[in-house]
Amino acid sequence: MTEPLDIALEIDPPDPILLTELLFMQSPGGTEMIAIIIILILLACSALISGSEVAYFSLSPVQIKEVSESKVESDVKVDALLQHPERLLATILILNNLINIAIVVLSSVVVEGMVDFNVLGVFWTYFIQIGVVTFIILMAGEVLPKVYASTHNLSLARLMSTPLTGFAIVLKPLSRSLIQMGAMVKKRVKKDSEITVGHLEHAMEITKDENTRTDETRILEGIVKFGNIDVKQVMTPRVDTFALELNTDFEELLSLVVDKGFSRIPVFRESLDDVAGVLYLKDLIPFIKMRKLNWHKLVRPAYFVPESKKIDDLLNEFQESRRHLAIVVDEYGGTSGIITLEDVIEEIVGEITDEFDDDDLNYTKVDAQTYILEGKTPLVDMYRILEIEGDRFEESKGESDTLAGFIIEQAGKIPLKNERIDFEEFTFIIEAADRRKVRQVKVVMNEQVDEDE
Repeated sequence: MTEPLDIALEIDPPDPILLTELLFMQSPGGTEMIAIIIILILLACSALISGSEVAYFSLSPVQIKEVSESKVESDVKVDALLQHPERLLATILILNNLINIAIVVLSSVVVEGMVDFNVLGVFWTYFIQIGVVTFIILMAGEVLPKVYASTHNLSLARLMSTPLTGFAIVLKPLSRSLIQMGAMVKKRVKKDSEITVGHLEHAMEITKDENTRTDETRILEGIVKFGNIDVKQVMTPRVDTFALELNTDFEELLSLVVDKGFSRIPVFRESLDDVAGVLYLKDLIPFIKMRKLNWHKLVRPAYFVPESKKIDDLLNEFQESRRHLAIVVDEYGGTSGIITLEDVIEEIVGEITDEFDDDDLNYTKVDAQTYILEGKTPLVDMYRILEIEGDRFEESKGESDTLAGFIIEQAGKIPLKNERIDFEEFTFIIEAADRRKVRQVKVVMNEQVDEDE
């Protein structure tokens, strides 16, 4: 009867009742009992060590600050361990692996002493020795303690601070070697991780869904494109710049300042190409009741920037110099316009409207495909209004940065009223113009304009 039973067990899975009887034919001896006790202790140690990894590296900034400011011994040790995160991680990994190896070795001794593998096939032998033991280690020594540590990270970190401090000293040679080996591997396999604007735009496209808010999308798009925008594209052009002549009478100056409402005003000598400085409204406040004043002494030095400067660089310069306004000059040194800190920030967060802004001349939306814009509207603002990317305009704009400049670039002249300029699926109809510039334009998208229009 023995041979047929052996053959059956090697071919088909054994009956559960018969398998139990065959496996536990031997009761654990003294050696096995000692091994079982040690395994349980090691499983507890493995759980604590694995949980420590999550506990220490999931501490919030508030918890880290609390620990660093505390004088309690356990908190002092936690803070000391966090000062060297690589050494801490290496210590935890070394300890965890040593404990798990010890568990596997001891579990093999226990299983071989309690189970008769002579009546089992190869599959069931490996299943018990590898599969069951691995499952116990994963559940008791990895998964469950890490789940617990994720919600009790600070208390577990304090509990393990003393053991880990001691092991960090004992295992320092091994952890140092492990850190050095990791650094060498990282150096050899390090790849170029530079992220381009194209990568960021693609990431935004694939992560956009119906739950994404419009204002969030606008801000993210502004951040992505921020470094590619020149000062010339967002500045207030020279023709729209309010400035004071240096020989202006003080009473007249006060009247102009009150009427315009600007807090910083460029001051020029004979022409706007010869800027003498910038007058700050706050410097005038102590003298507003006076009728005469040599206000020239209040003029501060001007800050000049070229048209080609990127606005992200300008933002850094504004922050470092604590300025809010710069004079934009062209390649010949002439004044092209001015740019403010508000102009720069608006490229990220969108239009910032205050009590002095005039909203009547921005734009008019006639229908879904038709808009009426001012000729001086910057192209970057037109892209936002029309909700288009603007890449094709950027490729064809030449030196122009406004809608009027783009139309003149395409037409090769200053077009007159009612003239039409076609650009791909866009039609530009001149609503108002004179011999010097285009003042107002009707923009029609994705449809043909009737001839009688």
